[in-house]
Amino acid sequence: MSKSASRARLFEIIRRRSFGRGDVTLASGRKSDFYFNLKPTMLDPEGATLLAELTYEALKDDQLDFIGGLEMGAVPLAGALAQISWIKGHPIAAFFVRKKPKEHGAKLAIEGLPRGETLEGKRVVIVEDVTTTGGSAMKAVESVRETGAEVVLVLTMVDREEGATDTFGAAGLPFRSLYKASEFLKA
Repeated sequence: MSKSASRARLFEIIRRRSFGRGDVTLASGRKSDFYFNLKPTMLDPEGATLLAELTYEALKDDQLDFIGGLEMGAVPLAGALAQISWIKGHPIAAFFVRKKPKEHGAKLAIEGLPRGETLEGKRVVIVEDVTTTGGSAMKAVESVRETGAEVVLVLTMVDREEGATDTFGAAGLPFRSLYKASEFLKA
């Protein structure tokens, strides 16, 4: 399937499985009359594959070492991308950032790295399923930067177009999205 055909097919899956109308309160605290819940798309076999393929295509030339982000939205995305990057012969490892470090065991804030391995000096992309203001992704950025990693990009599947571009711009971070909310609102 061509990139444009894959993008069109994924759009339909997101529209059908993950986009809705109705009064909701977003993670940012804002009220909205539409929402995206990408988990049904990220956990659907075709949706997961298309998200991974399109994400890989968007990132393959960025010379990345790792992809990850804040739990829960980033977990399926990072895992699927790690798998497809291996299949394509250009592996990008995955991790995720806990919203709060575990209170038992190793008490880690960043999960997915073997003992003794760190993100220090690595080129990292922060990935997110849906971005409104960018606040959640910035939590992941801050945690990853504390390890000494270089955050080179924030990538979201759907940008709600409600301030994230400004948030990341102010932090000196490039920001890209696979889709914009306006595309779904017009459809």
